Amino acid sequence: TVGTQTDYRDGEAQTDPYSPEYVVLSASIPELLTLATLTWGRGLPAGLAEVEMIERARAKRAWEATLPALDSASQIAKRRKMMDDMEKKEWAFREQEIEKLQELRLEVLKKLLWRRKEKQNELDFNRLDAQWQNHQKALEEKVKKNQHNCALMVRKLIAKRKNVRGKLVRRDIIKDYADFASQTYAPLSRIGYFPDNHAERYVVKNYYLNTFAGLCELEAALPDSVTQVQIRAPEPKCIITKTGFIKRSGRLDAELAQVHQALLDKKNKVKEPKKPLRFLEKIEKPVPQPPTPTLEKPAIEEEETELAVICLQKLLRGRAIQNMMFEGKEKRLELIRELRTTHALQEDVQLLIKAEKQETLALQQQHDLHMHKLSQIESHLAWAEGRTLANMFDFLSKELLRLQEERRIHAFIMLAERQRRMREAEESGRRQLEEMQRQEEDEIFRQVREGELHQSTVDSYLEDIILSSMENTAEEQAKEEIQRMAVEINDIAYEMENRRTRLQSEEIVAEMVYSFLIPEIEKNSFKEKVRQSQRKHIIAAHQIIHRDTE
Repeated sequence: TVGTQTDYRDGEAQTDPYSPEYVVLSASIPELLTLATLTWGRGLPAGLAEVEMIERARAKRAWEATLPALDSASQIAKRRKMMDDMEKKEWAFREQEIEKLQELRLEVLKKLLWRRKEKQNELDFNRLDAQWQNHQKALEEKVKKNQHNCALMVRKLIAKRKNVRGKLVRRDIIKDYADFASQTYAPLSRIGYFPDNHAERYVVKNYYLNTFAGLCELEAALPDSVTQVQIRAPEPKCIITKTGFIKRSGRLDAELAQVHQALLDKKNKVKEPKKPLRFLEKIEKPVPQPPTPTLEKPAIEEEETELAVICLQKLLRGRAIQNMMFEGKEKRLELIRELRTTHALQEDVQLLIKAEKQETLALQQQHDLHMHKLSQIESHLAWAEGRTLANMFDFLSKELLRLQEERRIHAFIMLAERQRRMREAEESGRRQLEEMQRQEEDEIFRQVREGELHQSTVDSYLEDIILSSMENTAEEQAKEEIQRMAVEINDIAYEMENRRTRLQSEEIVAEMVYSFLIPEIEKNSFKEKVRQSQRKHIIAAHQIIHRDTE
């Protein structure tokens, strides 16, 4: 009686859709019940695959409705042909499904391989990065160690060079106490002194600092100016307000006063006299120069003669060099002219060479680009050819296997057909022989009873009795056989319906259709054996493909 409105839809609060109970009339088979195997999450909501399955089931039911009855040999042959065609279509559809499943598995394998390759590459990169980092750390540590050793060796060499001759040097106490880095203030542990062992010696122990009575005595001895500090506030250098704020005019006055005082200090600054030297400085005397060597003065005549000879030598040497240069010039006159023309045209030639060089570089770049494009095109063509050849070889190998299996199945079918015909021939011969024996016995019996009076009446009576008894017996046997088969079929159907899948349901329908034809039972069993053998081969092929892919 109370209606409420919520903010949520039923689909958001409901887990699985509600399926109400239903009652099916005995004379009707609704199409919706054929989809009873589909549940929520397993086929529902229906997708493209479920719609295709429903359409195939409808087409199959329509095809079953068009099958001819089993009332004549021609209808039986037509029915057999239609069933063979349907079986071929089902085999083709199953092959397509198997190929789709194989393609999906191959795609999944490719994705898994690609992911594994990416993970492996990432692991390799991280491993290489870690190794590189370790190598860099080891290298840095090695460099630091080398630098430390280098500094140590340099200090040792400097210490050795201070006393090369090995003289004994007295200790300079003043220098040790003036240098706070000497052994007096900071002795080294390698000499045998450890300052931390006797650290308590440096602790200040005082009665006035360590005891309360001493502190009270020290505080009483100190004047009041030490214990009671009186701090006076500094007087402001400029005018301020009541709140303590300095005005801009006061700040400017203070700055001007500071500048004025600085200028006065600089103006009235007196130069400080030089301080006398604190320590005496030793002035080293320069090293005396060696005496200048002197030469004896030659005579004037000898000096003039020597100068004349030197001038004559210079003239002769200059003339000889001039003659040699003239002869070389005459010999290489053509070369000189060629060089002059070359130097005159050198700038133009350089410009031409530069232009040719640029043109050559441009052509080379164009050639490289062209070769790069050609290599890319060749690589793409090679990839396309390889892919096409691989697909073609794969298709041919699959076709070869399929043809081999078809020929094998055809050979098995021919052998089975031949065996069936041989059995039918033997059975027909046996029946003919029995018919001939029966005719002979009937003839003998007819001749024996020929003399009796009511031969025809007895024959008709016996014939009526035999026919009625045969009809009754056949009818009872047929009813019993039908009831027994119906019970067995119902039990098998209920059991299989509880645990069957979509493919098994299709196989059950196909087997029920085939079971109406008694001559086809043996053929169906043989086809089932062939299917099982093919299943083994398909599983083996899948295992080989998966192992090769891995």
